[in-house]
Amino acid sequence: MNVSSANVTVVVHYRDSFLKAVTKNVIVVALGISINYINANLIHTFRRHQVFNMNPRYILFIHLVVNDMIQMTVTIILFLLSYILYRINVSFCCLFILFALFTTENTPLNLACMAVECYIAICIPLRHGQLCTVKRTHIVIGLIWAMSVLSVLPDLFIILATEPLQFFHSRVFCKRDYVFRSSYSLRKRDASHILFLVVVWLVLFCAYFRILFAAKAADGDAKKARNTILLHGFQLLLCMLTYIAPALKKALFEWFPKQYSHSLFVCYIIIQILPRFVSPIVYGLRDQTFRRYLKQYFLSRGINPQTTLKVYT
Repeated sequence: MNVSSANVTVVVHYRDSFLKAVTKNVIVVALGISINYINANLIHTFRRHQVFNMNPRYILFIHLVVNDMIQMTVTIILFLLSYILYRINVSFCCLFILFALFTTENTPLNLACMAVECYIAICIPLRHGQLCTVKRTHIVIGLIWAMSVLSVLPDLFIILATEPLQFFHSRVFCKRDYVFRSSYSLRKRDASHILFLVVVWLVLFCAYFRILFAAKAADGDAKKARNTILLHGFQLLLCMLTYIAPALKKALFEWFPKQYSHSLFVCYIIIQILPRFVSPIVYGLRDQTFRRYLKQYFLSRGINPQTTLKVYT
């Protein structure tokens, strides 16, 4: 079996049976389509209503949703290719890996920005309209992408400088460590992961405790914002599993050598799919405003909104 992930793939030195391979691919594709369907409805609702387009909180949220859709689509394509083709051209593999890495790095940065916006709205509401404008939100989104690109592109420069030309015409199993295999890339990756996670966790903790103190004043919005920050923390914790995935998979191989194939599949679902399921819940289906417009949208299409929404709340 071969499993692809955001960092980006894992090789298992034996293949699943045809039935197991089909079952796992069907499960992954079904989950991906379901989550992307929910996200597509959120994006459609966002685009239809001006109340969302002019709110920095929802702009950051919808950017996270779009980012998750791209990330999950790329990793599912890699998952399928690992079964269908096994090896692909290095140049194409680089493109897939870069998109997966860009979007993976974006997620914790986006969550940190959303936490800061919650903090400003609750703790310094009089300056919220001044500090959190639509224009500044778009600039922040641009900075998120710039930081992610600057974090990942050195890997590409290293491979261009150290690998011979024929390497880019060869075929490999599409795994980050098989393409960006320089020791410099590995050390840079670990350092950037540590830096990103430390900064983001500090932002989340500071925002949470400041909002927690504000919530003690018995303001309902502050309590809701506190719960939202906790959900951000849970989502970030799931995203962190990507960074410890190599050590986790090594441990699973030692603990369950006979069930290693199934263990890797479960890891893929937990590490790559589950965090993308959390995003629609935090705002899209948990937020009252979004829920109201989503219900209106489903009713206009003749869909029972109670059946659709209650499953996720």
